Amino acid sequence: MHRFPVALSLLLLPAGMSAQNSSADYTEPYQLEALDIYRSIIGYRSAATHGRVPEVAAYLADRFQAGGFPEEDVQVLPFQVPGGEETAGLIVRYRGDGSSGERPILLLAHMDVVDALPQDWERDPFTLIEEDGYFFGRGSFDDKFGITMLTTTFLRLKAEGFVPTRDLVIAFTGDEETGMMSARRMVTTHRELTDAEFALNADGGGGRLGEDGEAVSYVIQTSEKTYATFELTVTNPGGHSSTPRTDNAIYDLAAALKNIEAYRFPVMVNEATRLYLKGAAEVMPGEVGDAMARLADNPDDAQAADVLWHEPEIVGITRTTCVATMLRAGHAENALPQSATATVNCRIFPGVQVAAVYATLLRVAATPQLEIQVLAEPMASPASPLRDDVLEAVSAAVHAQYPDVPVIPYMAPYGTDGKEIRAGGIPTYGVMGLFIKDSDQFAHGLNERVPVRGFYRALEHWYTILHRLAGRPAA
Repeated sequence: MHRFPVALSLLLLPAGMSAQNSSADYTEPYQLEALDIYRSIIGYRSAATHGRVPEVAAYLADRFQAGGFPEEDVQVLPFQVPGGEETAGLIVRYRGDGSSGERPILLLAHMDVVDALPQDWERDPFTLIEEDGYFFGRGSFDDKFGITMLTTTFLRLKAEGFVPTRDLVIAFTGDEETGMMSARRMVTTHRELTDAEFALNADGGGGRLGEDGEAVSYVIQTSEKTYATFELTVTNPGGHSSTPRTDNAIYDLAAALKNIEAYRFPVMVNEATRLYLKGAAEVMPGEVGDAMARLADNPDDAQAADVLWHEPEIVGITRTTCVATMLRAGHAENALPQSATATVNCRIFPGVQVAAVYATLLRVAATPQLEIQVLAEPMASPASPLRDDVLEAVSAAVHAQYPDVPVIPYMAPYGTDGKEIRAGGIPTYGVMGLFIKDSDQFAHGLNERVPVRGFYRALEHWYTILHRLAGRPAA
């Protein structure tokens, strides 16, 4: 699950080439291998209810073993999601010589995808198709792109005889788009396989291209908001619609929702959001840019917070948000409703507990008959402190291809497996290697695609990062 921050599209800085390329321009063995892996895994309809994630895991396990990784270091972890469907995780350990004295680095991506209906697409979503400088296919962006990058980089490094100074551990999950339970199990049930000093997530962060194809900016995702859904229900005895009651479940629920709509959770700032607001404010024009700068300096600036409250793409960076998304009520047109239920989805600022949001909703709704239920098992996730070594490695990778592009810490208002890993006590950083235009963002939608040139450049991105973090310094 991935989305870039739109506000950063205003950071218009020149860098790089803008022309698209064809895969025929890339003939190095590792580039050809990357394309073969990409094509193969997009061919699996590894969406919920289709049961094909274990096939993806088995295919990748075979590739790793064929590439020189011992069988004992390549482990497929079967997993059954609620409801009974079989999925899987994959753990691959690239053993280092231990010379750095540092703990392993965990590397994340997910094998499952949001489903796609072939009849709705212009091209078969489960066949990789290259056209007009793009690769099309479900998961081409989210997140079989990340799977391909990490797999190919491990195989490339192994083929070159690279010996890392610390262990590198891949963790590919199988239900990121639904429950993220496999990620949770990897840092609980299978913690002995995944324990690490920190994690790098191929499904977060990334670079933005302007519509002219020039590089704009790069964000390192250091935190994510907690995803939590609540059901709010009002019940009463109901009755005949010809004899209205003063306690109407629909009206009472509507009043509760209006109270929630009017409420604003307090402004919060962490290291990532402060740096993000400062960086974006430098080139954001007018009142919005001014408000971002002021809020970064003073989270208690109510006037600045009010300006950003009206900016949908920015408000989620500044506070917890809750919004009504679904309604159901009544059982007949000529009967008073015996119940009315609303679904309220919340994106909770890192460090805020789900129980605290529950209590706030109950208090703000101010409706005695109201009952609130938390759906599923939302996991609160702390922010990861910005690490100098990660920032240096990622900056080096970005600037090797796009000199002078700003590298900015970022808190994502959406969720990925990274939040489960952070909740398990492993600091996690989204450092995706792709640069992409706003107009090419089709993850979860029709005709998902990535630029061919971006695909191959991302291979170099990960190669540089792993050399910087787990290679010996140049003599």
